[in-house]
Amino acid sequence: MILVVDAIPDPDHRAAITERIALLEWRDGRETAGAVARAVKRNEQAAMEGPAGRALKEELSRILADHPVVRAAAQPRRFSSLLISRTGEGGGYGAHVDNALMGKGAGRVRTDLSFTLFLTPPGEYDGGELAIHTAGTTQEVKGEAGSMVLYPSGAIHEVRPVTRGTRIVCVGWIESMIADPARRELLFDLENLRASLRAQLPGQSAELLTLDKTIAGLLRMWAHA
Repeated sequence: MILVVDAIPDPDHRAAITERIALLEWRDGRETAGAVARAVKRNEQAAMEGPAGRALKEELSRILADHPVVRAAAQPRRFSSLLISRTGEGGGYGAHVDNALMGKGAGRVRTDLSFTLFLTPPGEYDGGELAIHTAGTTQEVKGEAGSMVLYPSGAIHEVRPVTRGTRIVCVGWIESMIADPARRELLFDLENLRASLRAQLPGQSAELLTLDKTIAGLLRMWAHA
């Protein structure tokens, strides 16, 4: 499942985040790539270790973790540490697959889902589309500022070369409580159905109570908390 979510709809909030990103220091993005991906990665990564970087990382993590659609679609167990990537003219990220495990010790995450949060308006740069290759098809995404695309970490994907301007995004990975993608999608469908029925039926209706029972039962069977 590939899903686009309006993660930061407030333009003033997006502008404030952009101002804070402008104050960060940058380093070669290949420092955070695996051995194979390092050969095809041509971008810069923000240094997030200082107070400004840590505060921004915590804010973005909270926004994504609290988003109701992200929670329903991903069923998050843990989030990876976030990265902010800057790709200028001539840069890009060739076809690769994300590492199955990221981090060390208690911070180690199994990467079930990857996400890209777009922070630059698409009119400010040419190229730079996120291309996700799935069985028999390729989907390209160049989201509006504040939108996030969520996609399977096991999919081959790439960032097309930027030919004008600068592309800035936040990227990260999610370990889901529901490792099986088909089960995760089924639960997402049921959550969407529940949201729709709540707008039409009383909260104590037999239909909603039965749906609540079904979702809870599936979580008990499938979730690894």
